[in-house]
Amino acid sequence: MTEYKSQIRLKEIVDNLLLVNLFAVIFFALFFIFAVIMQINGIYIFLNFIQNIWNPLIVPLITILIVSSLVNGINSWWRRKWLSQEEDI
Repeated sequence: MTEYKSQIRLKEIVDNLLLVNLFAVIFFALFFIFAVIMQINGIYIFLNFIQNIWNPLIVPLITILIVSSLVNGINSWWRRKWLSQEEDI
């Protein structure tokens, strides 16, 4: 019983971290659009900031988002396939 509760707690923690990751990616996407608009107006500091944090911060955030989406899709497909095989038996 406690193992089941710990699994549920771990799932909640991972879900919350992925949700924070999603909002961070959305925030940086909006900030990037803002930086491009500011560069068009002649202010380059925001786009320089995005360029400085691109590889160490933004790329890993996007990678985590894409990998978690793929793992979720594969997991859902696998569960549906497993359940349909159990019904056939």
